[in-house]
Amino acid sequence: MSRVFGAASVWQRSITGEMCWIGTDGPTGLPVTPLLLGDAPCVALPYMHLGIADDIARGEAVFTVTDRHHLAEQSTGMSLRGKAEIIHDLDGARFIPELLDQELVKFPPTRLRADGLMAQREHWWWVARILVVLHEVSDTRELPARTRADDAVLVRQLPEQTGRARVDVVTAQRWPSHPGERITLWRRDGGSLAESGSPGFTFSHRASPDFERWERWYRSGRLDGDDLVVTDAVGAPGDQFEPFGLRARWRNHRHIAAACRAGITAVENRGAAN
Repeated sequence: MSRVFGAASVWQRSITGEMCWIGTDGPTGLPVTPLLLGDAPCVALPYMHLGIADDIARGEAVFTVTDRHHLAEQSTGMSLRGKAEIIHDLDGARFIPELLDQELVKFPPTRLRADGLMAQREHWWWVARILVVLHEVSDTRELPARTRADDAVLVRQLPEQTGRARVDVVTAQRWPSHPGERITLWRRDGGSLAESGSPGFTFSHRASPDFERWERWYRSGRLDGDDLVVTDAVGAPGDQFEPFGLRARWRNHRHIAAACRAGITAVENRGAAN
């Protein structure tokens, strides 16, 4: 039990993390802000991520922290696995009193959109959140930290763990993106993947200092031994992003607002239909 509480404490004190799961299209993952709801590890997704919440609603999730620069005063990462509870908090009744202060410290855009009553009223679409909560952590593991731009998180489903995600930190000398190309992966803990034919999804993320730009790059495909045979790719590893200029910042803000409003409307329409 102390190991679980220790891992949850690392989750709470770290700046960034990842949420990984086995979705309808296979293994996948998303960079997230680590929060704690009571003593339970939690992620508070804006409603632009409604599709992700639907994808994970009846399954397990693995929360990880792997970025050495954002870890809680330690050099090793960690993962927590558990059954995910999805809570739709449309009016921010849980997010504002229990989670907002944590996010204000870790995620600068929230300081602009929700730090005060007037900001919360203007940006009501931002304080509406989908909470993904691990009330019971069934497993914890130590992971190597990502220390280089070419390091990534590999999500896969092992045959003996149907519906459960296995997460490792890997690296590669190159990350080709064309379908059919092969990427040789090395586990940072020295182990072998020894996979044959199972789907794999490997990703990482980088952000500007103000976190207005926080983007995921990934490669997905089939694992063949220690190789990933690429079927889909977005982005590429690289250094930290430069902040948006004024015009790009405004466009990004409008895009996020529209996507969040669309997600909220979709959930409200479901309720009306029921």
